[in-house]
Formats: sequence, structure tokens, C-alpha cells
Amino acid sequence: MGWTFKLHGGVTAGLGATLLALATLTWLPGSLPLTGARRLAAAIFALLFLTSVSALVRLILTGADKRTIWLAFRCLPGKVQLSLGALALWGVVLVIFSTATEGNLQSAEVRDGRYVALDTAPYARGTVMISQSRYQDVLENDLRTMLAIPAVLSLGAAYAVLAAGELRRADGAVVPCDVR
Repeated sequence: MGWTFKLHGGVTAGLGATLLALATLTWLPGSLPLTGARRLAAAIFALLFLTSVSALVRLILTGADKRTIWLAFRCLPGKVQLSLGALALWGVVLVIFSTATEGNLQSAEVRDGRYVALDTAPYARGTVMISQSRYQDVLENDLRTMLAIPAVLSLGAAYAVLAAGELRRADGAVVPCDVR
């Protein structure tokens, strides 16, 4: 596999792991320093877009089907497979827990000194006033979701680019790896 594939896969997996670590830290007690960081969200999505699109382009250029891509991933070293699999599993668990504990409230903000959130219940749509503690809970859940979903997508892009690199390597090799 070429060094560009390794670098691209490593950066993308590192981005996903960092986002998962930040999402996990939202469960710790205390104040959240990242709750009002709109620029952070824009930077995360810009990085995610660039790495994911380039990973998909690399994967499409191989012209392989799903089974071949999976076999190429299986040819990667065991530590890489285990790391990506464990991180992806943790990301999915985070997304599930953050959406399950979220409830009907989202997009908490302060208006005229009052804490309000958007209530998305089926028959009670609109903004509602909430307590300060509930406001903090809604902010934490929103932040956790904002970090966990891009992390899972980033790990998927790492999978794609590493599998594409392995396919590229296997195309030039006389003997492909032994997959059992």
C-alpha cells in the first residue's frame, strides 16, 4: 500500500478517534467548554467532507465490488482491523445512547434570560421553557451527537481508503494476501 493511502487512512482514523474521545468526555460531570463552538462544528464537517469524498473517490477508482472491498480490508494487519472495528463499534454505541437519552428536546438556547429548547414531540411541537439543569443536559446531548456522528462517518472513510490502498497494492502484487 502506498504511503498516501496510509497517511490518508491514519489522518481520517485519527480524526474519528479524536471526535469519539471528545464525545465520550461529554459524560463527565462539569461544564462543557465546547458547547457554543459553531466554528468547531464547521471545521469538523469541512474536514469530514474532504476526507470522506476523497476516500470514496479512491474507492470508486478501484472498481471493486463490496465483497472484494471486504476481502481487501481483511488483508490489512490485525491491529488495524481491530482498532477500526473497536472504534466504529464505540461510535455506534455512542450514537445510539445519545439519541436514546436525548428525549424530545434539542437546540437549547438562552432567550431573554430564560432557558428554552425545541420540543419535537409529535403533538407538542415548538419551543418550551426548561430549567438550567435540563438546559445543560440538552446541550450535552446535542454536543455528543454532533461529535459522534461525524466520528462514525470518519471511521467509515478510513475503512474505505485503507481498503482502496490494499486493493491498489494487491493489483500490483503477484500473490495476494491469504484471507481465510
